Amino acid sequence: MRETVILGTPLSSSATKVMLLGSGELGKEVVIALQRLGVEVIAVDRYENAPGHQVAHRAYTIDMTDAAALKAVVEKEKPHLIVPEIEALNTDALADIEQAGLSKVIPTVKAVQLTMNREGIRRLAAETLKLPTSPYAFARSEAELAASIDAGIGYPCYIKPTMSSSGKGQSRITQASEIKAAWEHAATGGRVNLGVVIVEGQIDFDFEITLLTVRAKNSDGDIQTYFCEPIGHRQEKGDYVESWQPQAMTASALKAAQDVAKTVTDALGGLGLFGVELFVKGDQVWFSEVSPRPHDTGMVTMCSQRLNEFELHARAILGLPVDVVLNKPGASAVIYGGVDGGSLTYTGLEAALSVPDSDVRLFGKPVSFMRRRMGVALASGDSTDEARARAKMVANAVKPKADNA
Repeated sequence: MRETVILGTPLSSSATKVMLLGSGELGKEVVIALQRLGVEVIAVDRYENAPGHQVAHRAYTIDMTDAAALKAVVEKEKPHLIVPEIEALNTDALADIEQAGLSKVIPTVKAVQLTMNREGIRRLAAETLKLPTSPYAFARSEAELAASIDAGIGYPCYIKPTMSSSGKGQSRITQASEIKAAWEHAATGGRVNLGVVIVEGQIDFDFEITLLTVRAKNSDGDIQTYFCEPIGHRQEKGDYVESWQPQAMTASALKAAQDVAKTVTDALGGLGLFGVELFVKGDQVWFSEVSPRPHDTGMVTMCSQRLNEFELHARAILGLPVDVVLNKPGASAVIYGGVDGGSLTYTGLEAALSVPDSDVRLFGKPVSFMRRRMGVALASGDSTDEARARAKMVANAVKPKADNA
């Protein structure tokens, strides 16, 4: 018999309270999705006026790797659920918080601890679950990195921090003379310098996908796994620049991708949406990474699905039913700041929104960098090719300008 889900009224004694740890553009959409279900939301981030801060009921600015600061804000707010949205967290503090009965961590403390760095999740996938992955090694010095490459990884290869996102600190190298610069870039470019990097051999693949995988309760109250249509994406320097849904692939490859995604997410447990990244060549699939939260490439679902990835995440973590149906092909394209500065203004929106079946999300980030995502263009169409062309037109039409430019 399914348990009845009870949601309260925000800013009252009956409120259902959720705290987001990390409140960027993805967190902002999760806040909105939760609020539409009557949830009281507290947004926490490392800098003031983050996108999620701007729409939450209350906001805090703290160093989320500081155990004392993290415990203090949780003890003050007493949220029913804690939803991590970034990797740079003190997961030992989260474990203590849940152990003390102060709150429940989504999807699980174990999932957050394993996925916060590439070493934990890669060892789980490849060594424990025996899933196919690219050849890899972990190195704790420049010399160890060079030795790992010579021992079998080979060139070309990718060097990445064990804790980073959006391509930060990543390098692709083709010869030994590039090792020193790649080591230094990885050591300084991650969210937290753990003194270890991962080196991955290059796989000969046709394309890469994100398979949004949802663990949610079905009509009987049992946890069931649901899959959105696969999302194709293109990256530059490890950072996504456009995505589209659905990505065409063989039935065998899709089944293999779903099997890999279910194996990984079952091992992580809990409720919520996971972004599972996979490489595909023909019918063959390799596991790459998984995030226990909405994924940047999944922003395309804001124009392609009946329920976008943020709404799916919100429903799932609250124990509510989900629906992963695709309405029509869609695409997203990143709108970069293109300038360094603050107080951005945006022009070209009339032209952008004149593109058929298009939309724009401007994130409201207080400071811009050349390659910082400041917004995303969305478009749908009768095919992914049409949707991609439209999304690029929308993104190119929007012109950010800093007040000091």
